[in-house]
Amino acid sequence: MASLDGKVALITGAASGIGKAIAERYAREGASVAIADINLQAAEAAAAQINATGGRAMGVAMDVTDEHAVDAGTEAVVQAFGHLDILISNAGVQIVNPIESFALADWKKMLAIHLDGAFLTTRAALRHMYKDDRGGIVIYMGSVHSHEASVLKAPYVTAKHGLLGLARTLAKEGAPHNVRSHVICPGFVRTPLVEKQIPEQAKELGISEEEVIRNVMLKHTVDGVFTTLEDVAQAALFLATFPSAALTGQSLVVSHGWHMQ
Repeated sequence: MASLDGKVALITGAASGIGKAIAERYAREGASVAIADINLQAAEAAAAQINATGGRAMGVAMDVTDEHAVDAGTEAVVQAFGHLDILISNAGVQIVNPIESFALADWKKMLAIHLDGAFLTTRAALRHMYKDDRGGIVIYMGSVHSHEASVLKAPYVTAKHGLLGLARTLAKEGAPHNVRSHVICPGFVRTPLVEKQIPEQAKELGISEEEVIRNVMLKHTVDGVFTTLEDVAQAALFLATFPSAALTGQSLVVSHGWHMQ
């Protein structure tokens, strides 16, 4: 048996990047996977790729900042697959600017996607995980910025720190219902989100793009290497398959030594 046979996973922001890599890994391990994304066409395309390789996946339209969209999307997953065992709250965006010129609208957008989205998807998932104490796993996609600060990223750092508090609270509240929670904290992964940051930070800091990579993004790693999609997907698999509540409420840093706990 594969390690996730019979499990159902809902992954937000999974039409690309880290979310897609986790979806593909989970599907290979036997899970039925719901790829939730604000871009339904992209979500359905990602699901079709998994189905073409013998997996079981569906695309779901979900704006994680919209309460009704989250509730309806989660219900659609349960209707299609019968239950829900794993939630990966992964949807995210990045906007870089110094605090003194950060627009309030951008601040609110960042916190809404990262924190409101985590709360709304968690609440929707728990309605099914708590039923008959079925249990489940909730994994939040944090960052090394859940533990460290960087310039130009005030709302991102604030939101990623906040996910630690949510996960730890859920670990305590969810325990009587057999629900565990964790935060994965990757270093820089070369996703489209990170690629977009390289020229933005070069402009803001007045340095070259190569210097952004070498002296900002990878400066504090032990080997000067980007974290990979596969690194993060492997961590998500480990947390989803750990057999007991001996491991709950934890943050797992996957960063080539950038941050060490």
